[in-house]
Amino acid sequence: MLVYWIVIAILVALDQLSKTLVASDPAKYADLPLIPGFFHITYVKNTGAAWSILSGQRVFLSLLAAVAAVGMAAWLHQNHKKNPPLMNIALTLMIAGALGNLIDRLMLGYVRDFLNFYIFGYDFPVFNVADICLSIGVCLLLLCSFLDTKKEETENDADNGPENRRPDHGECGTDR
Repeated sequence: MLVYWIVIAILVALDQLSKTLVASDPAKYADLPLIPGFFHITYVKNTGAAWSILSGQRVFLSLLAAVAAVGMAAWLHQNHKKNPPLMNIALTLMIAGALGNLIDRLMLGYVRDFLNFYIFGYDFPVFNVADICLSIGVCLLLLCSFLDTKKEETENDADNGPENRRPDHGECGTDR
């Protein structure tokens, strides 16, 4: 269990250090092309959530992040031995991401974003290390859920021989 908390601490530290470095010279990092036309360091202050939605809702977003982080941490603490490893990794990443952005909201009133990609000419919303943790964690959690569903379907098919199978009612329980 300790390893998850260490990883969370390392990821939060990486997030905060990278944000502090970029924020230390806002003029330099206002728009610094590392790979021109594809990847720039662009320092912005985000008062909202992803893509700046809910802009200005600091208290709501802070409470949401705090409740989510505490809930996921409690779940991880209580269930880490019986959870699939992929779920524990997903929760670890999501906790780190939530805490990284929560620290910014509580200390500064906004989240510091700086990773800016231009994908096929589209200026993707600027994000940070905490956002990467959250995004990968959510994807892993969805993958874990998908794999678990497939496992249950396979087990149910094996348990139900032809004589025990229910009639096929098509998608969403409707007759074909």
